[in-house]
Amino acid sequence: MNIPQELKYSKDHEWIKVEGNTATIGITDFAQDQLGDIVYVDISSQEGDDIAVGEAFGSVEAVKTVSDLFMPVSGKLIAVNEDLNGEPEKINSDPYGDGWIIKIEVTNPSELEDLLDAEGYQSIAG
Repeated sequence: MNIPQELKYSKDHEWIKVEGNTATIGITDFAQDQLGDIVYVDISSQEGDDIAVGEAFGSVEAVKTVSDLFMPVSGKLIAVNEDLNGEPEKINSDPYGDGWIIKIEVTNPSELEDLLDAEGYQSIAG
């Protein structure tokens, strides 16, 4: 299982990469593996929306299940990975790269302190 050291993680299996005030969010290698083949990504939020920590911003649909996506920190949605519309399987093949899901402008940086580091995430992902 791939758990990059430079990322932060939520207990809901989202990863977040923060660069300045912008953060990229996706689901972890563990999560995509548990879901299986991802066939559809639905982002229920619109660009410009403010989304609170813990709020669902969309879902991923795999062959046998649908799983909600939860915000690891509060932020304003600034970009959605449109490539996933035609190729949702990018989440399976490259969850930390081309399989990113959204980008946000972080509105409450102190919430980052509540996230797990790679070692902490490893302990819950097993």
